[in-house]
Amino acid sequence: MMPSAEALRENILTLVQEYTKLAFAQKPFVPGETPVPVSGRVFDGADVTALVDSSLDFWLTAGPFANRFEREFAKVTGHNFALLVNSGSSANLVALSSLTSPMLKDRRLVPGDEVITVAAGFPTTLNPILQNGLIPVFVDVSVPTYNIDVSQLEAALSSRTRAIMIAHTLGNPFDVGTVASFAKKHDLYLVEDCCDALGATFGGQPVGTFGDIATVSFYPAHHITMGEGGAVLTSRSKLKRIAESMRDWGRDCYCEPGRDNTCGKRFDCQFGELPHGFDHKYTYSHIGYNLKVTDMQAAIGIAQLGKLEGFIAARKQNFAHLTQRLQGLDEFLILPEATPGSDPSWFGFPIAVRADAPFSRNDLVRHLDRHRIGTRLLFGGNLLRQPAYADIPRRVIGDLAQTDFTMHQVFWVGVYPGLRPEMIDYMADMIAGFCTNPRQS
Repeated sequence: MMPSAEALRENILTLVQEYTKLAFAQKPFVPGETPVPVSGRVFDGADVTALVDSSLDFWLTAGPFANRFEREFAKVTGHNFALLVNSGSSANLVALSSLTSPMLKDRRLVPGDEVITVAAGFPTTLNPILQNGLIPVFVDVSVPTYNIDVSQLEAALSSRTRAIMIAHTLGNPFDVGTVASFAKKHDLYLVEDCCDALGATFGGQPVGTFGDIATVSFYPAHHITMGEGGAVLTSRSKLKRIAESMRDWGRDCYCEPGRDNTCGKRFDCQFGELPHGFDHKYTYSHIGYNLKVTDMQAAIGIAQLGKLEGFIAARKQNFAHLTQRLQGLDEFLILPEATPGSDPSWFGFPIAVRADAPFSRNDLVRHLDRHRIGTRLLFGGNLLRQPAYADIPRRVIGDLAQTDFTMHQVFWVGVYPGLRPEMIDYMADMIAGFCTNPRQS
C-alpha cells in the first residue's frame, strides 16, 4: 500500500531534522584556526524544517506564512502593521517613498524638500532620500555612541525641512526621545531605521515606535534572518496602505494574492482618466516596485521569531563579556557606550583606536585578520567622502569632525549569538595583547 502524501511529508520533515543535526553540528573551537566572524546566521532544525515544509506547498510568492509573520511581527514590535519586503534596504526605500504619496496631500514630501540624516551611516539609509529627489541635511554623530548629535538639530532646520531619517547605530538607540520631540515640534516625519536594532528600547519603549514609520532587516547578519528580507512597520493605517501599494507595483488594489474584489467595487469605480469600471486590480495610484518576499522566507522568519528573545539576550551577554575583558585599555581604545536612557540590542561592538595610540586602526584590524578574527568598519565611514556621493545635492552642518574620526579610527567586532564564550575570550586576548605589545603581536 502506497503511503499517503501526508505520511510522506512527515517522514521528509523528520529526516530534515536528523540531517540538520548531522550536517550543521557544532565543531570545537580551535584558536587561530576556527574563524571568529562578525556576524552570521544562527539556526537549528526547526528553521530548516520550516523552510522545507513551506517549499512542499510550492507557494512560491508571499502567502499564508507571510501573512502570519506580518501579524506576529507587528505584535512583537509594538505596531499595528508590518509589511514584509525583500530586504532592509527595500524597507527603507518603501518607507521614505511612502511619504511622497499624493494621498498625504499637503504633507507629502516633494523634490527639493530636506531630510535630516547623518553621513556616518549605511548607504541605503541615505539612498532613498536621493532617489526621491529630496535633499539630505547632514549632522554629525557623537563618540562613543556613534549616533546623531542631537545638539545640531536646530542648526539643521530650515523652511524646507520635512523629515528626519536616521538609524539606530549597531543596535544602540539614538536619543530618539529628543529627536521625536523635535520632529513633533516642527511637524516633521520621523523614519526610524531599526535594521540593526531589533529589540532595543529607549525609556522602556521599543525603537521603531517613536516615529511615523520604521524599518527592519532580516539579512543573515541581523537579529533574526530569512536569508534576505525586511519589513516596514507603522501603526498608521494610511501609511500602511501607501507602503503596501509602493511594495506591490504601485497598484491601488489591496486584495491579497489569489483573492479578488474584496472591496466589492472592482468594476465600479472611476480613477483618473481611466474609463469608468476599469479593473481596480490593474489601477495604479503610485509609482511603485515589486519588493515582496517568498512564503519560504517567511516560514523561516516565523521559526526564527520564536528565538528572538534568546538571540537578543545572547548579544547583550557577549557585549557585556567583551566589555569586561577589554577594561584597562583606555590608553589605547575608546569602548562603546549605550545612549543614556536606552537598552541596546547590540548588533556589534564598535571600538575606536585613539588618535595618539602607538598603532593605527589598520594595524589592529590586520592583526585580528591574521588571527582569523573578523572585523568591519563602521559602514561607509563618512559617506560624503565615498565616490558615489561626491556630487550629490546636500547641506552639511559643521565640519562633521566626529564622522571623520569614525571614518579613520573606528571598527567593530561581533557579538552575535553564534559566538561562544571561548571565542569572545580569544578576541579579547588578541586585542589586549596587541595593544600592550604591538611589535610582538
